[in-house]
Amino acid sequence: MVCAQCGSDTQVINSRHQRRSNQVWRRRQCLSCHLVFTTEEQVDYSGLWRVASSKASLRPFSRDKLLLSLYKSCEHRKTALADASALADTVIKKLSDQVTDGVVQKQSIVQVSLVALRRFDSVASTHYLAFHT
Repeated sequence: MVCAQCGSDTQVINSRHQRRSNQVWRRRQCLSCHLVFTTEEQVDYSGLWRVASSKASLRPFSRDKLLLSLYKSCEHRKTALADASALADTVIKKLSDQVTDGVVQKQSIVQVSLVALRRFDSVASTHYLAFHT
């Protein structure tokens, strides 16, 4: 990775795995200007998973699309963005067991999301159900 300030090479000076969000937190330092900054790395599922819809077409999985649908269901909450992000991480973790040969069914995404929302907020789950069934 290159420095956010000067574009020179950096080195990792601290690294921690974030189990809940399946991310890696890294503290980096520039070898040239000595700037210290933090990065977060996460898996890009769009290159790994394809979503099969009822029309038998395959599209790349999009965490952003999942996040947006969860966010819309949680908009009534003050912490909607943080809640939707945590829910998206939970859904992705649960979906990993249902992926076969890199393909996940759209209905599986809806079902796993609905279960997570029901446990989290009944109003959000009702909103989600109205738009995804």
